[in-house]
Amino acid sequence: MFLLEQQSRDQNSITRVWELSQVKNQCFPGGQHRKFRTLIFWRFNAGVPPLPGVTSALPGVTCALLVPSQLFTDGITNKLVACYRDEAMGDALLVRVYGRRTELLVDRETELRNFQVLRAHGCAPDLYCAFQNGLCYQFLPGTALGPEHVRDPHIFRLVAREMARVHAIHANGSLPRPILWQKLHKYLSLVKTELSPKVSNPSLPQDVPGPAALQQELAWMQETLSQLGSPVVLCHNDLLCKNIIYDSARERVRFIDYEYTGYNYQAFDIGNHFNEFAGVKEVDYGLYPSKEMQLQWLHSYLQAYKELTQGHPGDTQVSEEELETLYVQVNKFSLASHFLWACWGLIQDKYSTIDFNFLRYAKLRFKQYFKMKPVVAALQVPK
Repeated sequence: MFLLEQQSRDQNSITRVWELSQVKNQCFPGGQHRKFRTLIFWRFNAGVPPLPGVTSALPGVTCALLVPSQLFTDGITNKLVACYRDEAMGDALLVRVYGRRTELLVDRETELRNFQVLRAHGCAPDLYCAFQNGLCYQFLPGTALGPEHVRDPHIFRLVAREMARVHAIHANGSLPRPILWQKLHKYLSLVKTELSPKVSNPSLPQDVPGPAALQQELAWMQETLSQLGSPVVLCHNDLLCKNIIYDSARERVRFIDYEYTGYNYQAFDIGNHFNEFAGVKEVDYGLYPSKEMQLQWLHSYLQAYKELTQGHPGDTQVSEEELETLYVQVNKFSLASHFLWACWGLIQDKYSTIDFNFLRYAKLRFKQYFKMKPVVAALQVPK
């Protein structure tokens, strides 16, 4: 049983307790999900009607439902359950239960604020409730993308334009600071203080560098990348393929999972997404987009971003210099993405209960970081 105590400030939503009792009736092996029967109790505000046709014999509880649910197993940070009455999942909502010790990695208050900002600009689903250890929000129908989809020119142009929409959200007149360096220093500090015996293991010198070497790399990145002039914008910061939902009926994409969302370097968000072309569970950096593909993607992005920020829809030109500059910035910042998720993987390896080889993943990201460092360091921003 999960007892999720609500923290929502929305006066029209659930007010006190969401009690989620999972009863495992049947498990279907070999699929992408397992089906459960889930008993859910809602306690609503006074005056909010119960769901149609639903009554309750429970004191103080407006409605009680026995509903089917679907457990999604693609995520490697949290547990995610979809609850619904319609078999086509047209009325589905999602309950996300935070992974163990993920508060070390994610600021949950900031996540909530960013979720609400994105929702206000039409870039996120409805948020129904927030609990001490989870969220409840609207289910977005569509296909969660894979590495094969993000290479499709039709789809990657939609992704580029949607990222531009997020990046164009204003910071209410303030000058936001990028969260990248704070996040990297925090993760590296956790690696050094809590995992130092593991990362200094002499059997892993090539796969997992020691704390001193990692500190040196972080100092080099901060000095080098912060001088590239990449704008600071509202970024998703974790745009792996499965965090993109393609709705073929509406011919659009939406981004999900905003745990790492925050103001950051524009080029980091794009470079991080390009790294994710390689996949997560079966990583293949041979799938990293070629320069030709990147330039097509970046052209769509810049065109949309300029339309949104300069107010001239359909009449924005993208120069070769702008395109080449962003290409260089993106590929340099892709190093910071490898470094961030490698440190993240080491921390998750110690604490997470999710069935995923986090240590192997961390090693792969460090390996790619050191492989690509001399290549991208040689790239020059056009004068």
